[in-house]
Amino acid sequence: MGSESMASCKPSTGILNFLLISLLDSSLIVSCIASKFYQEFDITWGNGRGKILNNGDLLTLSLDKASGSGFQSKKEYLFGKIDMQLKLVPGNSAGTVTAYYLKSPGNSWDELDFEFLGNLSGDPYTLHTNVYSQGKGDREQQFHLWFDPTAGFHTYSILWNPKLIIFSVDGKPIREFKNLESIGVPFPKKQQMRIYSSLWNADDWATRGGLIKTDWTRAPFTASYRNFNADACIWSSGRAACPSKNSWLWKQLDATSLQRLKWVQKNFMIYNYCTDTKRFPLGFPPECSVNM
Repeated sequence: MGSESMASCKPSTGILNFLLISLLDSSLIVSCIASKFYQEFDITWGNGRGKILNNGDLLTLSLDKASGSGFQSKKEYLFGKIDMQLKLVPGNSAGTVTAYYLKSPGNSWDELDFEFLGNLSGDPYTLHTNVYSQGKGDREQQFHLWFDPTAGFHTYSILWNPKLIIFSVDGKPIREFKNLESIGVPFPKKQQMRIYSSLWNADDWATRGGLIKTDWTRAPFTASYRNFNADACIWSSGRAACPSKNSWLWKQLDATSLQRLKWVQKNFMIYNYCTDTKRFPLGFPPECSVNM
């Protein structure tokens, strides 16, 4: 799916127009509904630096030396396929982090992370992913992208069901995390999660381990969002209400999708905790024997 694949989704008068786009891979079907940002999200911090524009079709976050900004979803979800198009901070974005993730409340939380680590002009962004279950993370995989994520909008998706979690970019799977409770690995399946996003300064670690600092003369930094879609089970009054048609609920990667996953990981993965022998000198975490 290309970067503009969801751009044509628009609501009809009084009824949201539902568009189903079938891709070559049957495991990557994107259902597109043009949700308005003011219906789905609250800007939660930033003192005016987060804005909903274009009659609710566009959301922007900005960062300057005084503050960043962020938003969260009005709804909570327990399983689903979440799509969002992002256009990242252009130019010299060193020191900035654009975070887009799902997270449950509490001290023993679950969390599914996309984090985009800025860099100097001309250098690639680092896409950082992580999976937390019951408060334990440390499952980092990092990628460079095969396109310029600042030149236009691209679709970042999380498919989450009881069997697995798939992180995808423009319809290409980049990471799979399987349910391995059978070998003692906790899996996020009992805690509802809310969607969050923020743009903030992390120049103590984000770019080359903190060696490159944020150039505030280039502020404000701005990231843009559009075409949000949640084909998901919505949590309300202690239970999850799921769509009647949910092809994602028991979805697994087929052979074609696995080939795409391996292509991305072979050519664009720059860090995998499951191969970090310095970090795990006594042996890798048990999920590393199965998960990609």
